Amino acid sequence: MEEQMWKDLLLQAAIILIPVFMFLFIHSIPQKLFSKLRLLYRRSNLEAKRHFVLGAQLLSQARSSSDSSLAQRAEAEADRSISLDPKDAAYHILKALALELQGFKTSALDSLDVALSPLAAKSLTDGERAEALFKRAELRMAVIDGGGAVEDLVESVRLKVDNARAYGLLAECYEKKGLKEEARKAYEDALRVQPDYDLARNALARFVSS
Repeated sequence: MEEQMWKDLLLQAAIILIPVFMFLFIHSIPQKLFSKLRLLYRRSNLEAKRHFVLGAQLLSQARSSSDSSLAQRAEAEADRSISLDPKDAAYHILKALALELQGFKTSALDSLDVALSPLAAKSLTDGERAEALFKRAELRMAVIDGGGAVEDLVESVRLKVDNARAYGLLAECYEKKGLKEEARKAYEDALRVQPDYDLARNALARFVSS
């Protein structure tokens, strides 16, 4: 009996809702609603980009100034961008760079982890992802003694083969692990990309003399 009652209620609900949905579709209300949602998304996206550009300008100024508040303001602008569009990796990278400039390397590493997560990383080009991986490797070397840095650098040079600094840092990581042949090859790759790269040239000379 209870089952029959539920069936009757569902049937009555369907009878009521079908004309309502027909009315909505006839008057293009769902399409209008979706158009409004798309417009709101575009507006929030533009607002996020505006905060990002301002934050990038502040970060550039902070790098050539002793005013610590500039980096703090850059971080705040990055946070505003993230609140509007958390899936754009560029905003997390901006925050990471602002945090690093303030000396908060562990927090900067956390922001780069988010930028390189599956949710956000797809917004990056291969070259941008390579640069972000290189920066994360640098921070890992500074914060957690290089744990995971080799993997980041191997992927970085795979995505962007002309970054001499990435090859150089990869070679340093290999040296610390006692992997001399791998280190030698990475230094050679660095010199191939940038023939005047002193770090790689001096390291290879050291290998020859040892």
